[in-house]
Amino acid sequence: MPRKTNGIPFKLHPGPKKGEDGKPLLYAQIVTRQKVNVNDIDEFCTNYRHTSSGEIKLMFSLLRDVTSMWLSRGYRVETPFGTIVPKLKLPGEYTEPDQVRGRAVLYDGVEFTPSKQFIADSDCSREGFRLIRDSVGNSQKDDPKAMEAALKQSARNGYVTIKKFMIFSGLKYNSAKAYLDSLCEGDNPRLERYREGRTLHYAILSDKPIGQK
Repeated sequence: MPRKTNGIPFKLHPGPKKGEDGKPLLYAQIVTRQKVNVNDIDEFCTNYRHTSSGEIKLMFSLLRDVTSMWLSRGYRVETPFGTIVPKLKLPGEYTEPDQVRGRAVLYDGVEFTPSKQFIADSDCSREGFRLIRDSVGNSQKDDPKAMEAALKQSARNGYVTIKKFMIFSGLKYNSAKAYLDSLCEGDNPRLERYREGRTLHYAILSDKPIGQK
């Protein structure tokens, strides 16, 4: 069967729960095609929705100012997009209401609940979906050949940085750092970690492939 070439792209990632075979259950996450900001929205509306240039940007600015004013007063703000309410948190452990005083409660950001109509209008399933076939999550870290190739590609002037290794390995920051840190351990470490300014550098001590002693 030919591979699907249209549709909205998505990737698979391992989740925290495991299936009957002991492997992590997968979940799908959309691969964002393009980012748009308020300037793009303003330009689009100027060209295709008969608004004046800058009108939408002004509207968003006013909406942010007025909404934040009402939220700061403890109001619930309902919009065509959904409902916004302040969030609270209660540090510490309490079991009796009489133990809680107003000064113990803290502001904890805002909570947004999208409206049913907004969810329906934003349905992206009409175009279908297309799987981007690459490593699932950070599973490539278990492939010694892939990690060895990424290490060689990211080496420059005798050292590797986390961000450079992320590019060639496809790992996220924490996984990339953990992997490089692991190569600094043991009786015969392959890397030596040092800091230069705010950046961690990993000097290459050994050219032996991963897994060889």
